[in-house]
Amino acid sequence: MVDMLKTRQCLLGVRTFLGVTSRLWSFFLYILRKHIRTIIQYQTVRYDILPLSPISRNRLNTVKRKILVLDLDETLIHSHHDGVLRPTVRPGTPPDFILKVVIDKHPVRFFVHKRPHVDFFLEVVSQWYELVVFTASMEIYGSAVADKLDNNKGILKRRYYRQHCTLDSDNAIPIKSWFSDPSDTALLNLLPMLDALRFTGDVRSVLSRNLHQHRL
Repeated sequence: MVDMLKTRQCLLGVRTFLGVTSRLWSFFLYILRKHIRTIIQYQTVRYDILPLSPISRNRLNTVKRKILVLDLDETLIHSHHDGVLRPTVRPGTPPDFILKVVIDKHPVRFFVHKRPHVDFFLEVVSQWYELVVFTASMEIYGSAVADKLDNNKGILKRRYYRQHCTLDSDNAIPIKSWFSDPSDTALLNLLPMLDALRFTGDVRSVLSRNLHQHRL
């Protein structure tokens, strides 16, 4: 009887140890993934912004400063909220930030993941264009996300939400939807084109060809 009691106590001790070890390991992996995401997000990125030549400066002075409208969801960020059965982000991947909003009198948490290099991208293009952020989502959500991305820099002041949506053809630059790939560089790949477009008098002459090639 004593031996059986000792055996049960031993098993209980082993189970407790394994449980604690499992929780510690899960916490360690969470911290590691978050650290890796931070390194990827803020790693040094080279896109040299060289001083403009007199010719380029003169050309830029002859055209109006353009407006660049940036889609929010799956372009700059990806998010999912409480109650999503199958989130597209790999389980255990820590969000960059969590938003708590009230929708129809119900509190909802949104777990927001920033696309790789989005902060660097916004910092650069805000020097070239007047930025506008757009989302088909509700304003209470879109405004909170835009505030986080803006980070008190004042570069995302103009915003449009679900109620502002109308179906129309526009001068769009296609970009692959982003959900979770930490090695994504799509925003960086746009910089050379956006750098060049600011010098054009009419972007449609370039973008119409680009959109046609994308469809092909």
